[in-house]
Amino acid sequence: MAAKKVCHSFSKTLIDEVHRWGCMKQTGVSLRYMMEFGSRPTDRNLLISAHFLHKELPIRIARRAIELESLPHGLSEKPAVLKVRDWYLDSFRDLRSFPEIKDSNEEREFTQMIKAIKVRHNNVVPMMALGVQQLKKGMDQKIVYEDLDEIHQFLDRFYMSRIGIRMLIGQHVELHNPNPPPYCIGYIHTKMSPVEVARNASEDARAICLREYGSSPDINIYGDPNFTFPYVPAHLHHMVFELVKNSLRAVQERYMDSDKVAPPVRIIVAEGIEDVTIKVSDEGGGIPRSGLPKIFTYLYSTARNPLDEDANLGTADAVTMAGYGCGLPISRLYARYFGGDLQVISMEGYGTDAYLHLLRLGDSQEPLP
Repeated sequence: MAAKKVCHSFSKTLIDEVHRWGCMKQTGVSLRYMMEFGSRPTDRNLLISAHFLHKELPIRIARRAIELESLPHGLSEKPAVLKVRDWYLDSFRDLRSFPEIKDSNEEREFTQMIKAIKVRHNNVVPMMALGVQQLKKGMDQKIVYEDLDEIHQFLDRFYMSRIGIRMLIGQHVELHNPNPPPYCIGYIHTKMSPVEVARNASEDARAICLREYGSSPDINIYGDPNFTFPYVPAHLHHMVFELVKNSLRAVQERYMDSDKVAPPVRIIVAEGIEDVTIKVSDEGGGIPRSGLPKIFTYLYSTARNPLDEDANLGTADAVTMAGYGCGLPISRLYARYFGGDLQVISMEGYGTDAYLHLLRLGDSQEPLP
C-alpha cells in the first residue's frame, strides 16, 4: 500500500535500480583519511573525491530508501515518512542521472548538485520525528516503549547513515572553499579547542533557556583552553549544546519556584591518551532509574512535543528547549560516528552526569549501517 502511495511519481525502472544499488557494498572512511586526503584539495584530488561520491552516495541513499519502504507498525505509511522517502528517491535519481565526471567543470557541476541534495534533506530529523509522532498517536502507550525495538534500531541506522552522508557531502563541498579558516580541512578543524566549542555551545543553549524561561542557570567550564585536537567542531557543538540544554532545563524547572539560587551546570574537559572526555554535570534532580533506558529511545521525551503545534514544519529549523525526543540518541550517534560514545549516569533526587567520549586518534572507520 505504502509503495503505491508514493511511487506514482517514480518509475518502476527507478525503483528497481534503487533495489539493485541498495545491495552494493558501502565503503567507509576515517577522520584521519578525510584529513590527509583533504589537506591537498588539488583539481585531481577533487576529481577523485567526486568519483568516489558519485558511486558511494547512491548506494547509501538507496539503502535508506529501501528501509523506509518496509518499516514495522505501519510507520512507512505515515505522511511525514512518505515525504522523507520521496526526498531519498529524488536524490537517488539526481545522482544516477548525473553522467560520469570527466573534468573539473563537470566536477564543479556535480558539487553544486550534491550541495542541493544536502539542503533537500535538511529537515529529515524533524520530519521523521513527526512521522513517529503520527504513529504514537494511534498506539497504546505501553506498547510504544516496550515493543518498538525495531523502530529504534531502524532510526539508529537511518540517522547514523544520514550523519555519514552529510559529512561526506559537506566535506567535499567545503574543500572548494577558496579561503578556508585557519587549520580547517573541509569540516575538520585540525586544532580544535574542545573548551572553546563547549563555551560557544553553552552560550547558545543558555540563550534558548533565557528565551523560554526568562532566566537561566550559570554554566562553569573547567579545562585547558589551549588544548586542541583534530575533530569536527559542528558535531561537537551539536552534542554539547544538546547535553547543556537538557541540564539547563532540568535545573531551571527544579528551581523555578524556589527561593534558592539555581546551582550552575558544570562542564569538565579532560584530555586522555586515547579519549578526550567532556562531562556535563547538573543538579537538576536526576532521572529515575526506570527512566534511564528510555532516554536513548526516539519515542521518549519528558517535554511537550513542539511538532504537535507546528505540523507543517514550516519552522522546523527553530530550536526549542526540548520535545522532539531525539536529541540524546542522535548526539550519541554523532559521538559514535568517529569512534566515541555518550553515557549518562543519574542520581535521582540530585542530578545527572553525561560523559561524552571522543576518540583522539581519528583512525576509527565510519560505522556503516
